[in-house]
Amino acid sequence: MRKTKAVTMTVALFTVLLLFAGCSNSDEKANGSSGKKTIEFMHLWPKGSSKTHYEIVNNIVKDYEKKHPDVKVDVQVLSNEQYKDKLKVLSTSNKLPDVGMTWAAGFMEPYVSGNKFAPLDDVINKNLKDQFVPGTAEAFAIDGKTYGMPLELNIATVFYNKAIFDKYGLKAPKTFDEFQHVVKTLKDNGVAPIALGNKDRWTGSLWYMYLADRIGGGDTMTNAINRSGSFEDPALVSAAKKVQDLVDMGAFEKGFNGLSDDEAKSMFMNGQAGMYLIGTWDLPNYTTNEDVPKEFRDSIDYFNFPTVDGKGDMNSFVGGPGVGLFVAQNSDVKEEAKDFAAFFVKEWGEKSVTDAGVIPATKIDAGSLDLPDMYVNVLNDLSKASNITLFADVQMSPDVAQVHLDMIQALFGKQVTPEKFAKEQEQALAKEK
Repeated sequence: MRKTKAVTMTVALFTVLLLFAGCSNSDEKANGSSGKKTIEFMHLWPKGSSKTHYEIVNNIVKDYEKKHPDVKVDVQVLSNEQYKDKLKVLSTSNKLPDVGMTWAAGFMEPYVSGNKFAPLDDVINKNLKDQFVPGTAEAFAIDGKTYGMPLELNIATVFYNKAIFDKYGLKAPKTFDEFQHVVKTLKDNGVAPIALGNKDRWTGSLWYMYLADRIGGGDTMTNAINRSGSFEDPALVSAAKKVQDLVDMGAFEKGFNGLSDDEAKSMFMNGQAGMYLIGTWDLPNYTTNEDVPKEFRDSIDYFNFPTVDGKGDMNSFVGGPGVGLFVAQNSDVKEEAKDFAAFFVKEWGEKSVTDAGVIPATKIDAGSLDLPDMYVNVLNDLSKASNITLFADVQMSPDVAQVHLDMIQALFGKQVTPEKFAKEQEQALAKEK
């Protein structure tokens, strides 16, 4: 909710000079030194950690520039956490890129209320009407206007190394007891059961959210956040206790609270851990990414999060739309930026399936495409989903999400009790409403 505004004769002259300079810079950006208009585009898929995504983005940008020779797209790439930090800084100084990536719901509320993001209903109705999977574009709408065009649809699943499981006679667990047996067996044999990079904290939130879903049902967490329920609901406290039970078992690798998600992923992909809970945006690493050894890709499968103490529905998922594209409200090239964003969404929908094996937010004809078995299995799971609970830190406002993420790390680090964990978040939510 940030607003900025900007007078003696000296000040007025200074202001005129600034305005003149500003107009000059604006014209330069809009027309460019080569006569081209420049669209600044910032995304969060670096070549190192998201190679296929990175290459698809570059190909889409090249295709757009080829079709629009009067436009240049200036691309900036940052890692996930760097991206979030820079978006805040650029927003504060009113220098958002013309097109960028945002998450839905609570994450984008400050940007919308601060008039930083432009409504995109006009370009959606013109170019993308009825092309989004129901519920995905709606997640980017506030007060009847849509401020983001979704690119992805994800669910989180537990990927596991079948070769390691086979070596120790283990099967994909369907109950929490079976899951604990897997954890104990792997640990007893010197294998880190679960790769977790909880320095990023949203990674630990996935484990907590699934335990809450299984113990309390699919709507317990959402109700606590929308204030029709409480974060001190016994099921949410019980889920926190289960997290600390897993910590006590040694379920996560040593030092997990100080490792990033990329470091944890690296452990899993090097065969140093048996399981890894992550969103299906990681599917390419286990299916189509030829930079990953085929032997490893063939050894990976996934299972839906097990039931807990006889409770829960394994067809209930944590997930939802991933990132979407926004257009800056103060863009000097807003119409070109909207046109590029719409072009990107269309191109992404097809290329992300065929080139990367990720699930787009736009509708696809899966039957007409040659897709990896794991990809088809995920699509089938999505078709049978009884519930998809949106990621907690995306549902929450940025301030409450900060409390949630800090509490997640404290919970996994056993620096708070489950009761304190729940109380802190209940107080943060109650204070906001």
